[in-house]
Amino acid sequence: MTDTPLWTPNPQQLQKSPWMAFARLAGERAGQSLSDPLKLQQWSITDREGFWSLLWDFCEVRGVKGDRIIDNGDAMPGARFFPDAELNFAENLLSRTGDEPAILFRAEDKARGAMSWDELSALVSRLQQAFRAHGVGKGDRVAAMMPNMPETIAFMLACASIGAIWSSCSPDFGVRGVLDRFGQIEPKLFISCDGYWYNGKRQEVTAKLTEISAALKPNATVIVPLLDDAETVAAAVGGAVTLAGFVAGHAAAPIVYEKLPFSHPLYILFSSGTTGIPKCIVHSAGGTLLQHLKEQRLHCGLNPGDRLFYFTTCGWMMWNWLASGLAVGATLCLYDGSPFYPDGNVIFDYAAEERFAVLGTSAKFIDAVRKAGLEPARTHDLSKLRLLTSTGSPLSPEGFSFVYEGIKPDVHLASISGGTDIVSCFVLGNPALPVWRGEIQGPGLGMAVDVWDEDGQPIVGAKGELVCTKPFPAMPIGFWNDPGDEKYMAAYFTRFPNVWTHGDFAEWTAHNGIIIHGRSDATLNPGGVRIGTAEIYNQVEQMEEVAEAICIGQDWEDDVRVILFVRLADGVQLDEDLQSRIRARIRTGASPRHVPARIIAVSDIPRTKSGKIVELAVRDIVHGRPVKNQEALANPEALDLFAGLEELQS
Repeated sequence: MTDTPLWTPNPQQLQKSPWMAFARLAGERAGQSLSDPLKLQQWSITDREGFWSLLWDFCEVRGVKGDRIIDNGDAMPGARFFPDAELNFAENLLSRTGDEPAILFRAEDKARGAMSWDELSALVSRLQQAFRAHGVGKGDRVAAMMPNMPETIAFMLACASIGAIWSSCSPDFGVRGVLDRFGQIEPKLFISCDGYWYNGKRQEVTAKLTEISAALKPNATVIVPLLDDAETVAAAVGGAVTLAGFVAGHAAAPIVYEKLPFSHPLYILFSSGTTGIPKCIVHSAGGTLLQHLKEQRLHCGLNPGDRLFYFTTCGWMMWNWLASGLAVGATLCLYDGSPFYPDGNVIFDYAAEERFAVLGTSAKFIDAVRKAGLEPARTHDLSKLRLLTSTGSPLSPEGFSFVYEGIKPDVHLASISGGTDIVSCFVLGNPALPVWRGEIQGPGLGMAVDVWDEDGQPIVGAKGELVCTKPFPAMPIGFWNDPGDEKYMAAYFTRFPNVWTHGDFAEWTAHNGIIIHGRSDATLNPGGVRIGTAEIYNQVEQMEEVAEAICIGQDWEDDVRVILFVRLADGVQLDEDLQSRIRARIRTGASPRHVPARIIAVSDIPRTKSGKIVELAVRDIVHGRPVKNQEALANPEALDLFAGLEELQS
């Protein structure tokens, strides 16, 4: 730990920020000064009705708030936020008009596009009419296998405008992966692109699209052009129509927004599905909107007209989070393709050209940029970049340092953590607090986050379970097709009754920050001592010889031993010298208990479609157990590298 923060807020800029404007209003309501961010956080969870009501007003939510703010407010699950409210999610995202860009777009094959606020509203209007013409209405599901492009946003908004429920994945999913998800929710409408580019190669989708559409049997399958081949693909897929054909005969008109309850379902998101068929997590329109407005407006300082970018696919919850930037009046900057084609500068080229205010990415991307020897701080004009956010996995202390040394020395770096489960964050950045190396700044406003030991007691300075002790609006409505909420209860509320247990292994710091040590269900337990896998990755992945790593616990002689698999840099061999240096690095940087019993080189590491390594799947393979849903993986063939290894038999 260092005594010097990497970044501190600029006092003049902070006073002009949305955070401080909100803090002043909150202080007036509370009858005390809440300029101290820790006091504001405490007020937000002790006066939850006051906080969430003020947030609605401050963010100018379009709708009827109603008199009641929280009903049954101590029940988790069971609490109801704004039970009398009526709103429409799409209306809140389409409040701006004019010729300014609502969306900018870049694709790997150099395709470019822009869509103004008026053009976006016009397309949403035409899509809304086409939805109704095809029998899609309130509560019906619409599923999309789409790239991160403007039309995807428009389809989602049209869906929300009529109270239908949106679900999406990226077009790199295989047939089984798509059907395991969308087959559960029976969509009335299925949307796909005509193909896409990735890593310099044209990717065709016609064959799998034909199979998926035949299995789903939607009222219509709509083919959106990205490769200018929509007509050919539509002709090959039974019952398909191009986007142009879908909206033909529907002229742009004022959008009719269905007024819906706060808790009306908006999205169905899916768990990773690496331990079985993915769970269908249903999120509400009001909870999603209010939580995203809070995070983007207050924690990220996003303002109307700002350029907001997040590197994501439509199969990751960060796409849903990014889309909500329209509610602030920000311009969404979309990118589809590999972030390393033709090289690792492509995202920074985009950031410099379009003058991003907020750039979101993954910890893995930051580490890959560092290992590639790139230094955007010296090669790109990032003068407009105020905030860089990182998620997907814990950002290492070295990753924190690299952001300030290699990307931008005065940027606010916000490591954030939450998940698909809440379509948002538990812990994230705070514009009023310093950034300390290796630490997430703190909980989100209104989130009663804590760290508990195995007996359910709060602990500080030691590792435990990340919990949330009070209800919040972005809790799921439930899981789809889950009678009695049995799966929902089992997922979050069985460990500690009436308390959300998120499944992260976490620790409070001396700065009131949080460190995430990895998933608690992947926590290692050698000799009965709990170890987070992120602590090992933070050491070994800083070595230039190691491209990436994955760590598991192997059951061995009535105990658990630590096994480390490494994918090495090109031309590097795992000899005795390198193994000794890896062990020494882990021993001194973490502890002797973290040192692996075996280090094994592999040529690939399995990961989900959103890029997360799958420790549990590897652990199952090593123990001879089947991985039930390999379609959830981007590279399922990599699992074969971990089966029957002789090195693990002795």
